Amino acid sequence: MKKRMLGFWEIWNMSFGFLGIQMGFALQNANASRILQIFGADVHELSWFWLIAPFMGLIVQPIIGHYSDNTWTRFGRRKPFFLLGAVLASIGMVLIPQADFMIAILPALWVGAGMLMIMDASFNIAMEPFRALVADNLADEQTTKGFSIQTALIGIGAVIGSWLPWVLTNWFGVAKISAEGTVPDNLLWSFIIGAIVLVGSILVTIFTTKEYSPEELAKFDDEAAHLEAIKVEGEQPKAKLTDIFEDFRKMPETMRQLSWVQFFSWFALFGMWVFAVPAIAQHIYGLPHEDSSSEMYQEAGNWVGILFGIYNGISAIFAFLLPIIAKKISRKKTHAYSLFAGGIGLILIYFMPNPNWLILPMIFIGIAWASILSMPYAMLAGTISPKKMGVYMGIFNFFIVIPQIINGIIGGPLVKYAYDNQAIFAIIVSGISFIIAGLLSFKIKDKLDFKNND
Repeated sequence: MKKRMLGFWEIWNMSFGFLGIQMGFALQNANASRILQIFGADVHELSWFWLIAPFMGLIVQPIIGHYSDNTWTRFGRRKPFFLLGAVLASIGMVLIPQADFMIAILPALWVGAGMLMIMDASFNIAMEPFRALVADNLADEQTTKGFSIQTALIGIGAVIGSWLPWVLTNWFGVAKISAEGTVPDNLLWSFIIGAIVLVGSILVTIFTTKEYSPEELAKFDDEAAHLEAIKVEGEQPKAKLTDIFEDFRKMPETMRQLSWVQFFSWFALFGMWVFAVPAIAQHIYGLPHEDSSSEMYQEAGNWVGILFGIYNGISAIFAFLLPIIAKKISRKKTHAYSLFAGGIGLILIYFMPNPNWLILPMIFIGIAWASILSMPYAMLAGTISPKKMGVYMGIFNFFIVIPQIINGIIGGPLVKYAYDNQAIFAIIVSGISFIIAGLLSFKIKDKLDFKNND
């Protein structure tokens, strides 16, 4: 038996919850550094606060993946997990820009970091089962299309999240400046709206998407072959949390090759997200590195939100082209060339003469982002058993979070001591990291390449 081929709108609805998840991520990525600086963080400390995100991913995703693989309720296999994650993440989103309300108990910076931790843990609870759900429900021939549609929804959500603070100010007159040590109203309301959209979009997926039961999955060709292999080897299927370590040891060859590509890709992304606001405020707007509260700094922060929306918008458009390009030149080459484009884009930021010219690099970065969100998962999905889809998607996240942890530890000191507080050089290093990831992509052994050659 093979899985049923799904129509466009079925795949769209299955991934619709990612629109809300990525809207929340976009608000965090574009504004968390600014909020933490408002609450008192220095620029060289930002990467340390951002370590919360990868540590949460490192811990949460494999555990959630394992339990979602081995849990079945009347509400489904993956659905209960991403609903719980959405509710918890929405709480963190509402509270992080209002962290100063607890200043009588704890410093606002501590509370803000705590809310960031809640958001990141919850995003990971919601996100990992979503990746597994797409792989669960789609045949190998549809995984590239499925993850591309998911990428398009991610892009749309990210555009909305990135642009929302600017829209609230320029279209609705919501204040963009505030008293020192407090977050402007446009950011506060953006996070509240994002929390509402997050929960609403998750509910769309829950009410429109059917999951295969474990019994149904066992009848499909790939899973049947996996179970037969276990029988031949005399092993018994297990469902213990400690199996994660054995699964890590036995990861497929393609996954090992992808791990190095992911490492350098996400090292680059972390540097961009953490240092984009201070880098652009200093290098393009000419502000001193100590400035984190002036009206011009807030203007730079709002413009970074617009730029992040642009690269996410480009990714949403380019995502629909990825299956076509991949079919012509292969998935690994598509990914390699996309990463080269992202590297060029990040390096170009250094040479842009004014804020408007920064739109050009964002086009290149958007191409890379579209591929990062789809091609690695499409190549991975066909190499692992459906019964282990959740845990391996969680383990795959190791190669997303470990480079972020490394960058988070060394990024701040590098900016302070090696780059003389000029964050733009962290952006250039990120561009070089993208190019290295692109070169490593050529070494990937993609299962679909072998099928097409048969």
